[in-house]
Amino acid sequence: MSYTRILYHIVLRTKHSEKSISQQNVSSLYKYIWGIIKNKRGTLYRINGLEDHVHILSDLPPTIALSDYIKDIKVASSLRMKQSGEFSLFRAWSEGYAAFTCSFKERDTLINYIKNQQEHHKKESPKEELKRLFAEHGIEWNERFFPEQFNPLRG
Repeated sequence: MSYTRILYHIVLRTKHSEKSISQQNVSSLYKYIWGIIKNKRGTLYRINGLEDHVHILSDLPPTIALSDYIKDIKVASSLRMKQSGEFSLFRAWSEGYAAFTCSFKERDTLINYIKNQQEHHKKESPKEELKRLFAEHGIEWNERFFPEQFNPLRG
């Protein structure tokens, strides 16, 4: 038997960072994502976000590749959001994702950070947040992967 404890701080953005995740119905989305993670034998430590992105802190079973794990979460939650009628503005998740490994010692700090997203974003925009997270994890920021918020007039 193998023993692992791999925590990931995952950030999913909506396509073009559109503000399409209705905060009135977000608890049903979070419960649904929790069910996906549970079915994958993962543990959800915390989930929260705003209209344009979601933070997930979970562990990852050693038998599942991170890209497959996130793909399953994005595909299933996207279908659920479109079919439920609760997220009428939601079109899709962005093509990519951000995922950072975390020490188990950081778990409680990250739980609180994710729990307080609404308060946190009064001081830091989602884009500034991602830039900071990238810098903290030694990832080079490339502006071309993060276009400005979708503008319907631009098409």
